[in-house]
Amino acid sequence: MLTPKRALISVSDKTGVADFARNLVDRGFELVSTGGTCKFLKDSGLAVTAVETLTGFPEILDGRVKTLHPIIHGGLLGDRRRADHLETMKQHNISGFSLLVLNLYPFAKTVDSGSDFNSCIENIDIGGPAMLRASAKNHANVLPIISPDQFPEVLRALDTDTINTLRKPFAARAFGHTAEYDRMVNSWLSEENEVALRYGENPHQKAKLLKNAGTKLNCAAHANQLQGKELSYNNYLDADSAWELCQDLAGINAVIVKHNNPCGAARGENLLQAFKAAKACDPVSAFGGVIALSAELDKATAEAINSMFVEVVLAPSISKEARAVFSKKPNVRLLLVPSGPRPNAPWSYRTLGGATLRQSFDYRTVNREDLRTTTKLTPSEFQIDDLLFAFTVAKHTKSNAIILAKNGQTLGIGAGQMSRVDAARIAQWKARDAGLDTAGCVVASDAFFPFADGLEVAIESGASAVVQPGGSMRDNEVITAADKAGLAMVFTGIRHFRH
Repeated sequence: MLTPKRALISVSDKTGVADFARNLVDRGFELVSTGGTCKFLKDSGLAVTAVETLTGFPEILDGRVKTLHPIIHGGLLGDRRRADHLETMKQHNISGFSLLVLNLYPFAKTVDSGSDFNSCIENIDIGGPAMLRASAKNHANVLPIISPDQFPEVLRALDTDTINTLRKPFAARAFGHTAEYDRMVNSWLSEENEVALRYGENPHQKAKLLKNAGTKLNCAAHANQLQGKELSYNNYLDADSAWELCQDLAGINAVIVKHNNPCGAARGENLLQAFKAAKACDPVSAFGGVIALSAELDKATAEAINSMFVEVVLAPSISKEARAVFSKKPNVRLLLVPSGPRPNAPWSYRTLGGATLRQSFDYRTVNREDLRTTTKLTPSEFQIDDLLFAFTVAKHTKSNAIILAKNGQTLGIGAGQMSRVDAARIAQWKARDAGLDTAGCVVASDAFFPFADGLEVAIESGASAVVQPGGSMRDNEVITAADKAGLAMVFTGIRHFRH
């Protein structure tokens, strides 16, 4: 059983708290409470000790300071399994708590109601998160309870002497609650770092852009929109994909993305050349696409882009002449990307029904030192340049992905297929449909060829060199097919699945 039977209760949302407190009293608990909660419980006919009675210090500064006191935090943080903690608590007349019932000031509700700045500031809880974190840290002694939906479970555990089964999960929930609370405050104080979007992927879905606070990063989310309609959820996804690939390719390059997949990417001696080569890969899909440019957007390139329908254009700088060109199409979203550091977030998150997946970002890039020749024929330096280019594009293409490229230009892209051989067929068909010459091209695969059939399609396309991660049980079969066709093939040892 919990000892001592002493609960500290401080809640903004008082749903069910009077009945829960009454159930605690029936089970022999002493109640300690703060401010409005204390009055509420007393008005409900319960015997309650006010916090200031324990601390000997009144609430001050309009209630901003009431629980930030050693008597309270000593009772929450004291580990009663340790003799030295018990001795210190006795020396300073500190009594421990076994339950903390607490929910935080309604900050999000206050902000959403349109309240003024000062009202929102007053609803930033300080003592509450400190007490929650204290009890969650010391959950071996103090059980943190943050929501009325936990009340029945706690009472059952008290009656069946199974309270220990709740300690770790309740502590985790408490830390998650304070973390989310801090994130909301951070977003609000960062002004434009939380942006409401028109809708999500589809009109019936709600969406917001939650920017990281602080330094302006070299990314689409932190870009300055110079003109055009409001950016949508899908615009942000495509713009981010286009810009990240553009940055990974380095040099003067242009990238066109449609539905979160590149439909063309190319390097060039100048930006206009790069854009024209990128568009040539798939001019049909480029219609209504998102374009990222690695160098200053000049007038000639702006005129070439403006001759087609596009949703978004991103560049690190934009000349006055180029802006004048786009002013003729005011709906085009023109984004100026900051020159700050590139994002380096530790984690990427995706939500599932009832769970969240977390992984580190795929910042890995492949360079010459990563390549291992597996065939009799070794690729030339010129081919290696194209192989690295194509493999970088594959990294930013939905799996399964096959890229045909030559002379720093994508010729065909097979994306998001259930089988790798179909991705290869689509890349081949796209190149032929665009009227591009694939003889002597290179081929990149984001993951290994499980069979030689995908490679055989590449051979039909006129491939002269192939890059793939390797690691299949049938690698030898694929290598043999490459040798038979007179291809050079390199393994990277790095896979770039993108789901």
